Amino acid sequence: MAVAEMKVAFSNLRETETYQGQDTGRFTLTGTLDDATAEMLSAQGVKIKAYEDMAQRKFASKFPVKIIDVNGLPFTGDITRGSLVRISYKTGPAHPVHGTPTYLNAVRVLELAEDASGIDDEL
Repeated sequence: MAVAEMKVAFSNLRETETYQGQDTGRFTLTGTLDDATAEMLSAQGVKIKAYEDMAQRKFASKFPVKIIDVNGLPFTGDITRGSLVRISYKTGPAHPVHGTPTYLNAVRVLELAEDASGIDDEL
């Protein structure tokens, strides 16, 4: 199993992702990667997307993903945007068009970002 660190952009780990109103049946985590991690994944044939000049990649699983905190205890909250996580993943066989798939195995929350939902507590 390979390991990588990233900042969370989108997290669908408590329930499966919905795309255009349809349930995908997959638990997903999309994160922003540093240059070294993006290069490592690219070298494995994994396609990296650019979003606002930052490298991003989605990792997915058909099964619920184990989530733990920095101390190895089960993590029960939501992983907020901007949180630093370390993921355990494996790659699948390369596809000639879509590249090498990445399958999410587990997530360790290293640093939880403050909720940036934009909701003012004084409202």
